[in-house]
Amino acid sequence: MKLGFGLYRHQLDEAHYRFARQCGATHLVIHWVDYFRSSRSNRPGDQPIGDDAGWGLAGDPDKLWSFEELAAVKAEAAKFDLQIEAIENFDPAHWHDVLLDGPKKAQQLENLKTIVRTVGKVGIPIIGYNFSLAGVAGRAKGPWGRGGAEIVAMDGPYEKPIPNGMIWNMVYDRNAAPGNLAPITPQELWRRHGDFLDALVPVAEEAGVKLAAHPDDPPTPTVRGQPRLVNQPRLYQQLIDRRPSRSNALEFCLGTLAEMTDGGFYEAVESYSRQKKIAYVHFRNVRGKAPHYQETFVDEGDIDMMRVLRIFKQNGFDGVLIPDHAPQMTCAASWHAGMAYACGWMKAALQAVEQHS
Repeated sequence: MKLGFGLYRHQLDEAHYRFARQCGATHLVIHWVDYFRSSRSNRPGDQPIGDDAGWGLAGDPDKLWSFEELAAVKAEAAKFDLQIEAIENFDPAHWHDVLLDGPKKAQQLENLKTIVRTVGKVGIPIIGYNFSLAGVAGRAKGPWGRGGAEIVAMDGPYEKPIPNGMIWNMVYDRNAAPGNLAPITPQELWRRHGDFLDALVPVAEEAGVKLAAHPDDPPTPTVRGQPRLVNQPRLYQQLIDRRPSRSNALEFCLGTLAEMTDGGFYEAVESYSRQKKIAYVHFRNVRGKAPHYQETFVDEGDIDMMRVLRIFKQNGFDGVLIPDHAPQMTCAASWHAGMAYACGWMKAALQAVEQHS
């Protein structure tokens, strides 16, 4: 298993590469979508939280990810002995009608195919994605962690409707007509996701890329009045079985899976790692179940993280694990401190598992 590090778009620079390497990371999971450039509430240096207005504006629908840009980032990271393992999340500007089953769906599926081919050509093996209408929404932040550390939590359902022109918690059309997005059924959401898999998996296979699905965060049955795709551990199996392929894989978020109400967390870790379906891991701990939970330091919470690592080792998982949603610590560099703490714990835990298994 390999220690990785997640970086947002605005963090793709020398200072953050140096910091990630100093923390012991050898691999990166990067975000090419910018959640911070136009949000009224997201704060650089922390995970995006947003508010009812979402995470700001989506990108340029006519500008697809280019080989030159991605290759340059890959080469720059390599100067610091860092390998880019994955790009996480498509830009809503590039796939809003794939999610909405709208009039631009066919063209946007073709654009996604182009993006997948480009990522494969660059030599980045994974694209993480979250097939969701509401995206990550309904959470709050406060000094509720150990010693007053700033953490993210959820305390009740979040069902304020999604306004027209917004999808995946970002605005793709500032001139949309007034009103809200009409609710759909879970069956309809799964149908749309099936269309996505049918179109992209063959291309991903040819390109040598894995499409890795993130579970729904938060994993409530609905968010903002819209259904969720994977809000219980067993639904990952439905996703895998819908289009069996090495390229149909999982972005395995431990915290989100532990927040799910059906339980069976360790059984899910065992099953999906044994099936070799885990592309990479978001390694974070939580306390509680949706819709009432708190994200915690990695060494506390409901998950026995050492048990998880032992299961991974037993089943031969050799992929990348990244610290995720690290609590903000009280100092001048709160994000850096939180990430360094998580990386130090993870590096020691990985060494212990490797030496004693």
